[in-house]
Amino acid sequence: MDDLMEKKEYGPFFLAVFSFITGIVAGCGAYLFRLLIALLHNLFFYGTLTISYDANIHTAPSPWGVFVMFVPVVGAVGVVYLVRNFAPEAKGHGVPEVMDAIYYNKGLIRPMVAVVKSLASALSIGSGGSVGREGPIAQIGSAFGSTLGQLLRVTPWQCNVLIAAGAGGGIAATFNTPIGGLLFATEILLYEISVRTLVPVVVATATATYIGQLFFGIYPAFRIPTIESLFFRLDKPQVLIAYVGLGIALGVVSTIFIRAVYGFEDFFENRLPGNDYFRHVTGMFIVGLMFMMLQRYSGHYYIEGVGYAAIQDVLTMALHGAGFLLFLFALKLVATALTIGSGGSGGIFSPSLFIGATLGGAYGIVLNQLFPSLGISPPAFAVAGMAGSVGGVTGAALTAIVMTLEMTLDYSVVIPVTITVAISFGFRKLLCRESIYTMKLARRGHLMPEALHSTVHNLRKAAEIMDSRFTMITADRTIHELIESIRNEPETQWFLVTDSEKLIGLLSREAALEAAISKANTEQITTIPSLIYISVGEDNQFYNIIVRMRLANAKAALVVHGETVLSGSVVGIIGEEQIARTVSEGADFFPILTSAR
Repeated sequence: MDDLMEKKEYGPFFLAVFSFITGIVAGCGAYLFRLLIALLHNLFFYGTLTISYDANIHTAPSPWGVFVMFVPVVGAVGVVYLVRNFAPEAKGHGVPEVMDAIYYNKGLIRPMVAVVKSLASALSIGSGGSVGREGPIAQIGSAFGSTLGQLLRVTPWQCNVLIAAGAGGGIAATFNTPIGGLLFATEILLYEISVRTLVPVVVATATATYIGQLFFGIYPAFRIPTIESLFFRLDKPQVLIAYVGLGIALGVVSTIFIRAVYGFEDFFENRLPGNDYFRHVTGMFIVGLMFMMLQRYSGHYYIEGVGYAAIQDVLTMALHGAGFLLFLFALKLVATALTIGSGGSGGIFSPSLFIGATLGGAYGIVLNQLFPSLGISPPAFAVAGMAGSVGGVTGAALTAIVMTLEMTLDYSVVIPVTITVAISFGFRKLLCRESIYTMKLARRGHLMPEALHSTVHNLRKAAEIMDSRFTMITADRTIHELIESIRNEPETQWFLVTDSEKLIGLLSREAALEAAISKANTEQITTIPSLIYISVGEDNQFYNIIVRMRLANAKAALVVHGETVLSGSVVGIIGEEQIARTVSEGADFFPILTSAR
C-alpha cells in the first residue's frame, strides 16, 4: 500500500511528452534493431562485417555452400545462452510477455529484457530463423515504456499506457504503418479505450513512424509495380464469394499454425531428451537443412529470416506457380513452428504475412485458371491472404486490415481484405478460441479478456448504490446492548458509534456478532475496533469511491449530505456487499463469455 501511495499520476501534457520520448526511442530502436539483424545476417551468411541488407531482396547464395545449414545452429547456441542466463522473457515471440506484464504484473518489465530481446531475436533472424522482427521491436519498445514509467514512478495505468505506446510505436516504425501501430496497441495491449489512453499512443506511433521514415524512407513495406493498372478493381461482384472461401481456408490454416507452434513447443520440451541447447540446435538444424535444400534446387533460400523477398515475388507475380507457392506455404509454416517451438526468439507477424501471401496467391492462380472470364488477379488474393492470416493468427482483425493496406498502399482491395479477415478471424475463433498470443498465456493460467467492456457501473453515484440500513449507537453503550439492538432491528447492517454529534466509529453487523463471542457483554462498544472508512458525497461516482477506499485501505465509505461529516449528515454506507452488487449489476449489459479450456 505504501508503494501505491508513492506513485504519481501525471497530467495529460506530461503523459504525452513521455509518450513522445517513447516514440523516439521506439523509432530509433527499430532502426538499430534492423542494423543489428543486417550485421549478423552478413556475418553468418558471408563472413563479412557490413550493414548493407535489404530484406525485400533475396539473400545471395552463401559461400559456405551446403554448410550454410549449420548457420542457424550457431545462432541457436547464442540465443539459448542469452535467454537462459539473462532474460527468459526474451524467448518466443514477445507480445504475450508484454500482455502478461500489463494484466498480471502492473506494467513492470525489466530493462534487461529490451537488451536481451534485441540480441536474441537478431541472432535468430540473422542466422536464418523463420521469425519476424515486429514482435521483438514491440517488446523492446514496451520495455522502454515500462522502464520510463518505473523511473518516473507513474501510476500503474499510466505505465501500461507507456508500454502500449512503446509497442505500437515499434510496430509503426518497423512497417511504416502509423495507424496499424495504433490499432495493434488498441486491440492487443490497451485495457481501456479512451482519450486518456489513445492520445499518448497516437503521439508515440506518429513519432516513431516519422523517425522510421527518416531512416528507411517513405516507401511502403512492399512495393507493387503494377499498382497503377488498378488490377485490384472488382469488375464482377461474384468474385467476392471467392474471398469468403479464402477466409475460411485461412481460418483453418491459422488454427493449424497456432497448434503447430505450441505442438512443437510441447514436443521439444517434453519429449525430446537433452537440455535447451540440444533442443534448439536440433530445431534450427532442420530449418537450415530446409532452406539449404530450397536454395540448391530452386535458386533462393525463400523461407529463411523474415521472408519479405518471397512475399514481394508473390505480389509482383515473379512466383506464379500454384504448386510451388503451396510448397513454400507448408515449408514456412513448419519452419516457423520449429524455430519458435524449439526455443527461438522472434515475431510471428512476418511469417503470418508469408503464409497468407503464398496461400492467397496460389488460391488466386487456381481460380484464375478455372474461371478465366472473371479476370481474377492473384496478387489481390495474396494481399487479402496476408491480412486474413495475420487477423486469424493474432486475433487483431482491425490491425490486420489497416496494416496490410498501409504496407501495400492500395485501397482498392479494401472490401476483399475486410471480407477475408472477418471470415478468417471468425472461423479460427470457432476452431480455436485462443490466438497465438493468448494461447501462450492461457497455458500458464493467465487468461486475457476477450472484450473491452464499457464500465457503465463506474458511472453510478453513491446515492444510488449506498445501503441506508444503519442506526446510531452512543459510545457509552455496552456490547450486550448492541446485541439487543441487533435482535430488535434484524435488517440493520451498520452501526455508527457517536459521541454527542461527533462520529467516532463504524461497526458492521458481522463485527458486532464476532465481538459478542470474543468479549464480555459488559464491555463498552468502544472496545470493538472500528472499521476504517472514508466519507464521500452523494454525487461521487463509483469508480472514484473504490479508488479512494483502496488508497485508504478502507472497508466502507460513509455517504454524507453536505460537506461536514457529522452523525446526522450520514445518509448511507457503501461496503463490500454494495460494491459487489454494483459490479454484478453492471455485468447485465454484456454477454457471458465462456472459455474453451
